[in-house]
Amino acid sequence: MTDMLTPAEPVKLTRKDFVSEQEVRWCPGCGDYSILAQTQKVMPDFGVPKENIVFISGIGCSGRLPYYMNTYGFHSIHGRAPTLATGLKTARPDLMVWVITGDGDALSIGGNHFLHSMRRNVDFTMIMHNNRIYGLTKGQTSPTSEFGKRTKSTPMGSVDRPVMPLTLALAAEATFVARTVDTHTEHMQHTLEAAGRHRGASYIEVLQNCNIFNDGAWREFTERDVRDDRMLVLEHGKPLIFGKDRDKGIRLNGLHPEVVTIGEDGVTEADLMVHDQYAEDPYAALILSRMFWPEYPVPVGILRQVDRPTHSDLVDEQIAQAIAKSGPGDLAKALLAGETWTVE
Repeated sequence: MTDMLTPAEPVKLTRKDFVSEQEVRWCPGCGDYSILAQTQKVMPDFGVPKENIVFISGIGCSGRLPYYMNTYGFHSIHGRAPTLATGLKTARPDLMVWVITGDGDALSIGGNHFLHSMRRNVDFTMIMHNNRIYGLTKGQTSPTSEFGKRTKSTPMGSVDRPVMPLTLALAAEATFVARTVDTHTEHMQHTLEAAGRHRGASYIEVLQNCNIFNDGAWREFTERDVRDDRMLVLEHGKPLIFGKDRDKGIRLNGLHPEVVTIGEDGVTEADLMVHDQYAEDPYAALILSRMFWPEYPVPVGILRQVDRPTHSDLVDEQIAQAIAKSGPGDLAKALLAGETWTVE
């Protein structure tokens, strides 16, 4: 079966080919606009025919995105987009499938589906819009809302510890795990393209703003004037260096990461952690997934990318083995096997 991610004869398309006739309707200034725009920009690079691409979403503001993509798509029910994607990829492994979800949709009611689609290594790309709030239902805390967050549902402050999405994805053995930011458009494009070309369960957390119900959700470390000192851009094979003057780094002290200054107390680049996104074991990636501002700079980029058989590969292998052993089978014969009766 042809692998649609690397077609023999790529189709030449442009961004306009992926723009549907639907009017885009999100609140002015919403980060969803940027995520949509970057997704439409990278899709032609894959060279996959539009009829072989499917976008599946759940419930939430992000759930509208499939309407705006000129491809096939489903707007499914709350939290269940990964289940539809799993069924579709099992039946049609040749299709390129994208799952669009939010922090509430994926990590609350959809938490089990998120975990199991990742551990099964279902070959789709999940883009999770994370604005730390329930936007569609007008501003309640979500699983990623910070501790003490005051909202309509938590007027005295949330007493729940926030979920760490990247840590969950890694614990579930997702084979591609990354983070990007809605306002960092070039970085988002590179991340989306890398995820789309990966065979297996790809997970991208996009830190995005909800300017109506949670304005400035990530502003303290994503704004242009502070991000160099408060974010860590991951590059495979390179030491973990950050800072406007490129003089800060991350060093391991046992299993504990610590921020150090290069040139102070004898610290050199050789003392720093070196990022290996292709490491088979997820231990270093798990450390990165738990680093967060203000104690640490926030890592963005690809934390983990490994190759393993996909869910579809393993299912197809079992089907082939069953046919080789017992023949192609006869559905009608199977349904009529054993005791049957007629209802009049």
